[in-house]
Amino acid sequence: MSQFNIEEEIEEIAGGEFERVPVPQSKLKGWKSFLGMYAGEHAAGTEFMIGPLFLTAGVSAFDLIVGLLIGNLLAVLSWRYLTAEIAIKNRLTLYFQLEKICGKKLVTGYNLANGILFCFLAGAMITVSATAVGIPFDMPMPKLTDTMPNGFTWIVIVILIGAVISIIAARGYDTVSKAANYMSPIIVLAFIACGIVALSQLGVHSFSGFWDIWGKGSEPFPGQIKFTFWHVVIWSWFANAAMHVGMSDLSVFRFSKNASSGWTTAAGMYIGHYMAWIAAALLYAVYLKSPEALTFLSNGQAPPVAPGPLAYNAIGIFGIVAVVLAGWTTANPTIYRAGLAFQAIFPKLSTVKVTILAGSIATIAGIFPAFAMKLLGFVALYGFILAPFGAIIVFEHFFYKKARITKNYAEVAGLSFNKSVFWAWVISFGIFYFISIQFNVFLSFVTLPAWLLCGILFIVFSKYFQKKQIKLFKKTQ
Repeated sequence: MSQFNIEEEIEEIAGGEFERVPVPQSKLKGWKSFLGMYAGEHAAGTEFMIGPLFLTAGVSAFDLIVGLLIGNLLAVLSWRYLTAEIAIKNRLTLYFQLEKICGKKLVTGYNLANGILFCFLAGAMITVSATAVGIPFDMPMPKLTDTMPNGFTWIVIVILIGAVISIIAARGYDTVSKAANYMSPIIVLAFIACGIVALSQLGVHSFSGFWDIWGKGSEPFPGQIKFTFWHVVIWSWFANAAMHVGMSDLSVFRFSKNASSGWTTAAGMYIGHYMAWIAAALLYAVYLKSPEALTFLSNGQAPPVAPGPLAYNAIGIFGIVAVVLAGWTTANPTIYRAGLAFQAIFPKLSTVKVTILAGSIATIAGIFPAFAMKLLGFVALYGFILAPFGAIIVFEHFFYKKARITKNYAEVAGLSFNKSVFWAWVISFGIFYFISIQFNVFLSFVTLPAWLLCGILFIVFSKYFQKKQIKLFKKTQ
């Protein structure tokens, strides 16, 4: 029996998910297995926040409707022709693929960054659920510019929600995924209902009336930046940069029979990142016409973006339930994934313990509304930090033969820290983050240049360091 078969059997006996071996043919799945997953995962808590935030950025009708159409298409193409394509060739998780290229020590740094960013994202979703749970208690909602908690009631509700979510996530992925599958159709239905009711409340009865809601756009609210057509296109393309060009979804598509399953991501992009974002934006458009919102605006303040009250205003109790479930179904798997990232750093800790650790960090983050209220900026930062690691995998996969470098060099050479990867990421990150800060360039605009530079530098550095290593080896012979 070959070493591959032995390791494969160990994985199956241990109840694993083939974390350190390629997925065998017998475990491959057809495109239908991915369709529901992507539709559900991308119509969730983040959508209730992102839709209204587009309006605070003063988008026009054309910018929003056409920009999202194009940006989401670019995201689908990235999944199909990069992530899924590479996934079916190697059938490895992102973490194991990176370990082969980068070495264990460098991957530890990646896992730490990944885990912390996952916790912050989960914290934002706990914030989303809290805005719904707080309605019966007449809790003051966080404002768009709030960074600190606004009262004791808010803190208690966030802690209780975080505790429940963390405990459920700690029960394992089966519990998390089953719950999400049951709840996803309810959440999608809620978004559709919210959109229809909001259109009625706005008095819209034709497409021209729908178009006129945003018209030519407006000035951004206080503390927000103005979103143009290109902001919408590029941001929506890279909203999931860590998953597609960042290669995180190698872990998903390694189970696919063929790369065409990558097209199923369109269900998530156009149900969640198109329909749901626009439906949530419509809810906020209704609220902006209310006396409360007009008072905020007349005082030069940004009206609050609290998903709970927005959904409750449209569809009542069902809206509260939908927002709670939407935040829950996003935070739960996110906390679970963060726990796995931490477990790679602390392998002696049980899955339950690392998941509770991740949940605790997420809950603390959720107490501070800034993560949710600045979600557009946070998602841009998240993709900017992690996406370039995906460029390492992409450029090695497509160009290692032409560049005449050794594939999976850390594994072949026995390295725990591949300097080619480290310097490629540090230089690309440093240059473009400096440009973003120094010249006030929207971070999503520099994600693609940073990604490309990281990949190119990785190839250049690999040629240099590998050639140098060969010379040293020959000298010692």
